[in-house]
Amino acid sequence: MLTPHQLANFQQNGFLVLPQLADSAYCAEVLAFAQKQLADAVQPLELEADTGYLGAPESKAHAGGETVRRLLQVTLRGSLISDWATGPSLSEPLKQLLGNEIRLSQVHHNCIMTKQPRFSSVTGWHRDSRYWQFQRAELISAWLALRNETVENGCLLVIPSSHRVQVEAEGLDTAQFLRADYPANQALLAQAVAVPLNVGDVLLFSSNLFHAAGHNQTELTKFSMVFTYRALDNPPLAGSRSASLPEIAI
Repeated sequence: MLTPHQLANFQQNGFLVLPQLADSAYCAEVLAFAQKQLADAVQPLELEADTGYLGAPESKAHAGGETVRRLLQVTLRGSLISDWATGPSLSEPLKQLLGNEIRLSQVHHNCIMTKQPRFSSVTGWHRDSRYWQFQRAELISAWLALRNETVENGCLLVIPSSHRVQVEAEGLDTAQFLRADYPANQALLAQAVAVPLNVGDVLLFSSNLFHAAGHNQTELTKFSMVFTYRALDNPPLAGSRSASLPEIAI
């Protein structure tokens, strides 16, 4: 259970690290599973070339074009993953933040991130809510580190309290990424911090929090498992992509 101090920190900053929420044995088991799925190219997958992000291969035909960025739909890949994503160690703190009845989205995140060396892309400053369609942009994602995450291998960067900031429309590009060249954004960007994680740590963060990530500059793939949750009274908009798959009741 989250302490009052942790609850206040999340409300203030828009993110919270829960150290060692998953034990190392579980992380090792999921890591081995993910490596096997990656080696076997078990669909569905997202490739770096699909993202169009800075540093990604221009197409599948270019060098590194078949580099996998995410193993998608991981709740459907076995109980090893789905049991943890819906289990009490994660659901109890989420219920404190979202309410007693929550849902896991199978559309958004629901993946194992595989940030690989050489062809890993840079993720610009963005809010996940920019492309999600719910009644309210008040979802929370849970990011589990399956290996240690550092600035060198592309850990998440966040802007504390940016979930409560109103950004001018001109400060965002056409894809709703924060423009680094826009003068009014400079003070906001100056507040950015890295969020290094150890194996088993979980980062909870608001769908309205601006976050980014750099290249993996190491020789070892970074693996992270990520899920997104909403309150029962905050359903996806009918007919939207967010409503395209059934959700999981927690």
